Amino acid sequence: MIPILSLLSLFALSTTGTFGAPTEAATIAGQCQSIPLLRRNPSPYDIGRLGALAKRQRDNVILKYGGQTKQRRSTGYNSIVDQQFDSSYYGTLAIGTPAESFDVILDTGSSDLWVTGSSCGTACGTSATLNPSSSSTFQNLTTPFSIKYGSGNAEGYLGQDVVQMAGFSVSNQSFAVVDLVSDGLLTSPMSGLLGLAWSSLAKSQQTPFWQTLAASNAWDSPLFAVQLTRYSNASNAKTPEPGGVLNMGTCYTNSSLYTGSIEYIDIPGTPSYWYLPLDSLTVQGNSITITSGTTAAIDTGTTNIGGPASSIQAIYANIPDSQPATGEWEGYYTYPCSTTVNVELSFGESTWSISPADFAFSRITSTSTECLGAFFELTTDTDPAWIIGDAFLKNVYSVFRYNPASVGFANLSSVAIAENGVGGTVPSATIGAVSATVVSTSTAPRSYALSTSLSALFLTFSAIILL
Repeated sequence: MIPILSLLSLFALSTTGTFGAPTEAATIAGQCQSIPLLRRNPSPYDIGRLGALAKRQRDNVILKYGGQTKQRRSTGYNSIVDQQFDSSYYGTLAIGTPAESFDVILDTGSSDLWVTGSSCGTACGTSATLNPSSSSTFQNLTTPFSIKYGSGNAEGYLGQDVVQMAGFSVSNQSFAVVDLVSDGLLTSPMSGLLGLAWSSLAKSQQTPFWQTLAASNAWDSPLFAVQLTRYSNASNAKTPEPGGVLNMGTCYTNSSLYTGSIEYIDIPGTPSYWYLPLDSLTVQGNSITITSGTTAAIDTGTTNIGGPASSIQAIYANIPDSQPATGEWEGYYTYPCSTTVNVELSFGESTWSISPADFAFSRITSTSTECLGAFFELTTDTDPAWIIGDAFLKNVYSVFRYNPASVGFANLSSVAIAENGVGGTVPSATIGAVSATVVSTSTAPRSYALSTSLSALFLTFSAIILL
């Protein structure tokens, strides 16, 4: 995501409580580690909150992808937190010397890392804030930083420090310290956002954390992967819940989360977003017309799925008694909750199904028989034309590869599917040992060094609607 976050990222706005520093994961040979993910949910299920969330998501996606100008061109695992009935998944990273942990949204639709600073004040709520003077390795780059969202702005300055995640450490990683935030932009425990897209999108014009690691050969394979859990149809969902896992490098444990092979589709052109050609889309077995050459961004920071108005209208035309929603739900459509909706998307040579449970984003009211569909209209030209968020990603094992630049999908295994809606113990948070250290400059990775041990730094991952 560029300076404009995807709805999902900032839909974490309605959370409470915090997680500490990352937990140390089991040592895995071959520079491969994974981190459990967590999610948070409102209790009880808050329809009004979801309405505001849906509006912010759509506004932010339009702002994030609408006419933005591109400004420039070992392994680990992290536990993910599932928040607000699959609206948000967030994680934890550590910054500074000594290291302090911060809960951040992880977003494959943007490229900047930013956290709130200690001078932020009441706008940052009760979330943890970074005090630069507490770190002996912090450097102020004295460069202004500003990001704009549909629901507000975040402003501050760029700095450098040691950043740790999933057992990997980058020295002199550039990021933004935000000291001015619009009211309501962040809610505890969120302290910021970690962008996982390419450097060409970075508002800060700095190399993203993940790209520094991948380019420096710190991982056994230059990729990271995500598995997300589903709780949207679980009436007993609590806050938080285990949200899945983020893998860095090719952990041998990855194979327990998917079956068959991973099908990779190359990113066309110069990498920016993780975008792919969308080959076809069917609803209730009927084909929806897709313009040849249409691309779709794979965005963990967006909860639902946005597309051109004509295509979205065609989708709901195949669902009896559906109609455009109004008010905060504008841009979405309603349909009878009793209708089972089957949607399939094709990327590359394979077709992937979206569970009917993921197509049903929310009931219009707690007692309504009308549901809100997960597909919403983008009423302005966006690039790419489709934004594919968590409503799809909960149904596949997703892999983001640095070289060659590509996105891969695989079918979820029975082990991964069995994690949906079952609850469980949320991982505790402690800072783990660093297994690989990369030295970076403000614009590109330099050298790297690997330690002999390989224990993962736990990172809770949030894949939510970006505001």
